[in-house]
Amino acid sequence: MPLSPRFEEALVYATRLHAAQTRKASSTPYIAHLLGVASLVLEDGGSEDEAIAALLHDAVEDQGGAATRAEILRRFGARITAWIDACTDCDTTPKPPWRERKQRLLDQAGAAPPEVRRILAADKLHNVRSVIADYRRLGEAIWPRFTTGKPGTLWFYRVMADLLADGAPSALVEDLRREVAELERLVGLDA
Repeated sequence: MPLSPRFEEALVYATRLHAAQTRKASSTPYIAHLLGVASLVLEDGGSEDEAIAALLHDAVEDQGGAATRAEILRRFGARITAWIDACTDCDTTPKPPWRERKQRLLDQAGAAPPEVRRILAADKLHNVRSVIADYRRLGEAIWPRFTTGKPGTLWFYRVMADLLADGAPSALVEDLRREVAELERLVGLDA
């Protein structure tokens, strides 16, 4: 089924919101991540609304908090906004401590509907693939870019992958679990 003008509106909106943002410690425009997540959602059979939420999944968290949430609600409706809320670990500045935010996201994921689980799996899969690519290029030098370094990063991805697999296994979640295992193998945690 072709995508409607709503998807195009979300793409333009996400591109503008994240225009000045880049991926961690790189010059890659942040929209590359959002496009990757939306692509994974669509390739997994997700709806246009899920793809829109995928494009906007970091908007509230990274680009304006409550004001951005209100604009997303106005433009795209309550269902998409609720999915984005379930993918958001905080909407305040300054952000709470990392572990608190990630535990909140894990708690939300455990009770999330299938649409949110798909978006979260796509987001984490895209992130883990990026970490693997960077690790292969830079080795251990990548870890300082992460708030909790190697231990926290690996913990979070492993727990999220296992949590998503416990709820409703899917090809996307299995891809995430394989990529997390590959990252663990690369850094020597597969013993």
